[in-house]
Amino acid sequence: GLLAPWLAPYGIEDMDLMARLVPPFTHLAHPLGTDELGRDVLTRLLHSIRLSFLLAVTGTILGALIGTTLGFLAARFGGLTDDAVNMGVDVTASLPFIILALTIIAFLGTDISVIIVIMAVYGWDRYARLTRNLARSAYTEGYAGALECLGIPTMRIAMRHILPNIASALVVNMTLNFPGMILLETSLSFLGVGVQPPMSSLGTMLGFGRDYLTTAWWIAVVPGVVIVLSTLSMSIVGDWVQQKLEPAAR
Repeated sequence: GLLAPWLAPYGIEDMDLMARLVPPFTHLAHPLGTDELGRDVLTRLLHSIRLSFLLAVTGTILGALIGTTLGFLAARFGGLTDDAVNMGVDVTASLPFIILALTIIAFLGTDISVIIVIMAVYGWDRYARLTRNLARSAYTEGYAGALECLGIPTMRIAMRHILPNIASALVVNMTLNFPGMILLETSLSFLGVGVQPPMSSLGTMLGFGRDYLTTAWWIAVVPGVVIVLSTLSMSIVGDWVQQKLEPAAR
């Protein structure tokens, strides 16, 4: 996906109306076939993988930053801050997220930045809950409180002493949350409210191909198979990371 601009044999919007709906594995010029406009499916697939993964990575990182920060604040200050963060976590976890995402899109539009914000909102509650619990344990054990008594700033305690101790759990959570990010982007684009043309994502390809399932199945099946393989492989990577970073999980 990262090498899509160099690996793709054609431009993403290059059309050949004389080669519309060419089946896969029947033409050397189009190994995965063409779509209803004669565009090369392999080219669009490479660019779609690139965009879907970049959106998922960006959303995962932003969600982790927001959730980890709020979790630290809740653990450090407690009281109203802790109650507010916990209430936000409970509300986010209780809502059907696709409804919340559609509401945000209705007000803010379908720009790429809006999609990234939605993906960040999707995952923040998991990181906030995990960070809050682990950071509170650090304060309970006493070493964080002892450092405060020595006059060390709260931010430095969090970044230099607490965060390294909980980083493995956060990394595991990020790898396990990543497949959900891909499926979220796919769902929004499939519904037509995610990535908009001329850009293409896996969900966009799937959405366009649903009208041709009986006549040109490869337009939807090829990106569908890639979605399954992507989420499955990232889940396997998440399990492997968990076993490496958390010996108790072995």
